[in-house]
Amino acid sequence: MSSSPVTFTSAGSAPPAAYGSGEPAPNNLQRALLEVRKPPQSGGTGQPPGEKLFDIKFQFNPKELSLSKNAKWGRDAQPNAKKSAPPQFKGSDPAKLALEMFLDATGKMDDAVVKTVEQLFTCCVATEDSRNSRKPSPPWVIFKWGGMTGFPAYVASVTAKYTLFTPSGTPVRAVCTVNLEEISGELGGQNPTSGALAARDTHVLVSGDSLASVAFRAYGDAGKWREIADANDIDDPMRLRPGTRLLVPALEELDG
Repeated sequence: MSSSPVTFTSAGSAPPAAYGSGEPAPNNLQRALLEVRKPPQSGGTGQPPGEKLFDIKFQFNPKELSLSKNAKWGRDAQPNAKKSAPPQFKGSDPAKLALEMFLDATGKMDDAVVKTVEQLFTCCVATEDSRNSRKPSPPWVIFKWGGMTGFPAYVASVTAKYTLFTPSGTPVRAVCTVNLEEISGELGGQNPTSGALAARDTHVLVSGDSLASVAFRAYGDAGKWREIADANDIDDPMRLRPGTRLLVPALEELDG
């Protein structure tokens, strides 16, 4: 089962056909933007994003936003039963936000459109700091518009379609399709069960996983499986259900 996408339509934005004038929205309108931030230094997804790198401001507010989120349900096979087994909740997929950015530099005929597209593309490439720390990660982004603040996300894809050029070949008008995907993980630094341990990351169990294998992957020490069991209130480590999302505490919290 999955939920249907929700589309939000802006009443304060001009339709795409009106963008030919090259004039941005009136000053009394609040501009949408993508706040681009450094990924967490730990490299994990269970931490808040780092400091802000830059903003990518919308020249025109988006005409509409498409937001979707899916729920996963599954049924075990019942070959000898007359009716199907009851569904079991397997978890939820990350939220996804799709939007379009309309860029126009016909007023100045400069390279502003190209520079904005380049900024969007950098959101799909690992930052220099993360590469140097051997934990490569692209920047995290947060969509903001007036009182609306989105979820920490990564840019899943960017498509730029140039529609107008100067005589010298410089693009001065473009439509950019940007797809954002929520970065899963417990943000806020607490175990949702006990409120005690800071979360470094989360892990979704697959067939063949054990607490020892998760601990070895996270800490390089399979013997720390007990700490993961305690953080998730697991009484029987031999009965792990695939699809379960485990909280993996920060190593510094365990050592502390």
